[in-house]
Amino acid sequence: MKKNKILKFLGWFIGILLCMGMVGYITVTNNPQLVVGIIQKGIYKEANPSSFEPLNEAYKGLKENGQYLISEIKYSEEYPNSYLDIIYTDNNTEVDRPTLFYFHGGGFFGGSKNMGDPLAESEATYLIDDIVAKGYNVVNVDYALVPDYHFPTPLVQMNQAIAYIKQHAKEYNLNVNNVVLMGSSAGGIMTSQYGSILTNEHYASLLGIVPSIEKDKVKALVIDDAPLDYKNFPLGTKMLVGNYVSGSIYLSDDEIKKYNNIYHITSEYPATFLLGSEYRKDMLTLHEALEKVDVENELVDPLVEYGIEKQHGFVANLRNDEISMKAFHRLIDFINNETKK
Repeated sequence: MKKNKILKFLGWFIGILLCMGMVGYITVTNNPQLVVGIIQKGIYKEANPSSFEPLNEAYKGLKENGQYLISEIKYSEEYPNSYLDIIYTDNNTEVDRPTLFYFHGGGFFGGSKNMGDPLAESEATYLIDDIVAKGYNVVNVDYALVPDYHFPTPLVQMNQAIAYIKQHAKEYNLNVNNVVLMGSSAGGIMTSQYGSILTNEHYASLLGIVPSIEKDKVKALVIDDAPLDYKNFPLGTKMLVGNYVSGSIYLSDDEIKKYNNIYHITSEYPATFLLGSEYRKDMLTLHEALEKVDVENELVDPLVEYGIEKQHGFVANLRNDEISMKAFHRLIDFINNETKK
């Protein structure tokens, strides 16, 4: 009799734990900001990740590496974090060079043009310096983050930043007829989506965005490890992206089709360089979609090429890793070729 009571008690106890676990799972997946907020708190402490004031003191002058920087330029009044930096190869800013717009990663909850991506294991700001050193003027752009701002606000800001640079191209001696768009992780998502905004009127209409630059001015895209194929995401990625898109991981088919621009690839899509590591399957899916419509593209996948799994955004580790350095050189060769056509 005593044994039966113990078993009954254990049964009730396990049942209660399972129920609590289920309630917790449903609560968190319907409100992933509960988890994301804890991570944000660890990064930003009491500060708001989205601010109408610049995150750093403005600077205009030479950096230690000899490159010339103009920082904290306000490109719009509408949303927070609407600041960008311009980095030139040297202080001779009048040299005609291609312009590369860079959009940082960070799961739409963290990161910045100065911080890089807190989810990557390498230093994204080194990557920008090394692109500049290869003869590109880089426009490094910030955008608003959750919990206050959601999809497609960062894309709207991306469009605003491009529009601002177009309007002020003479002031900053920037070539807006020979442009590369590049993003890593979350920024890679934005870059991929913007490629479809440029080349698919239906998709642009779905998002309510009129592109601020003509598609023939954008010579190439660089999409670095962007999670796009929502239906095949692991839970952790669904938490981040679902939180960004709608505040829940349970996206509708319409929401997924707005988010995943692979559904909207056309033959007019810009020439694209793809880097895949953590999200190599997404990059492969995009590569295959581009191949079907004969869009020039190149995919770098270290797991296929070397049998080695690389960390998220691995190309930014080019100063410390030979495979990353080789990927970087392939990236530069690709965009050099496209910007010289």
